[in-house]
Amino acid sequence: MELSVVIPVRNEAPNVAPLVAEIRAALEGICDYEIVYVDDGSSDETAAAVRALAAGFPRLRLLRHRQSAGQSAAIRTGVRAARGPWIATLDGDGQNDPADIPRLWQMARGAAADEKLLIAGWRQRRQDSGTKRLSSRIANRVRGALLGDGTPDTGCGLKIFRRALFLDLPFFDHCHRFLPALVKREGGRTISVAVNHRPRQRGVSNYGTLDRLFVGISDLMGVKWLMRRAKLPEIMPDDA
Repeated sequence: MELSVVIPVRNEAPNVAPLVAEIRAALEGICDYEIVYVDDGSSDETAAAVRALAAGFPRLRLLRHRQSAGQSAAIRTGVRAARGPWIATLDGDGQNDPADIPRLWQMARGAAADEKLLIAGWRQRRQDSGTKRLSSRIANRVRGALLGDGTPDTGCGLKIFRRALFLDLPFFDHCHRFLPALVKREGGRTISVAVNHRPRQRGVSNYGTLDRLFVGISDLMGVKWLMRRAKLPEIMPDDA
C-alpha cells in the first residue's frame, strides 16, 4: 500500500458513489492505494452508500463516529487507521477534483526520505458563494500575517503528506485548517499547487461561515502560541 485517500464526511450520501468512481479513475494504474471514508456522525445514508460500494471494492473502507466530532477528528481517525505511508485528503462534497491527485502524488514521491513535506491544493478559481470567498480571503490574509506559513489557501481539502508527519503534529479541534503552520513548526515546508475547484452538485454544506469565524480567532491565537514555544534542537552525530 502506497497511498491512503482519507475522506471525512457528514451527510454526503449522494456524493459518495460519484466521488469514489472519480478517485478510482484517477488512481488506477498510478499507485497501490486505498480509500478510507470516515463518517462523522451522519444522520443520512452516507454509511450505507459507502458499504454498498465496498462490497465490490475491497480497497474502500468505512469508519464511523457515533456522534459528530468535527472534521479534524474525522481526518485524524482516518489517518490513524490508514495502511499507506502517504495520505491524500479530500473533502467529501465533490468540489475537490480527484484528477489532481496524481500530479500531487508525483511531487510527493520526489521528496527526500526524511523531508517533512506538505503538498497543499490552492483553489485559485473557487466555485463558492461570494460570502465564502470573501471570508476565506480575509482569513487567509490574517492567518498568513500572524503565522507566516506562506500558504495562500489552507482551507483546500486536497492535501498530501506523510502519515507519520501528521501523527507527530499537535492535535486539536479545527487543526486541519492550520496544517501548514504546524508542519512549519516541526521544521517542515509546504508546497502550494494550483488545483481545480468545482461547484457543489449535490447536498448542502455542513460547515458554515460564522462558526469558522468564531472558532478561528481563538484557534489562531493558540497556534501562534504553539509556534512561539516550539524548539527544534539539532541532533549531533555520536562521534564517541
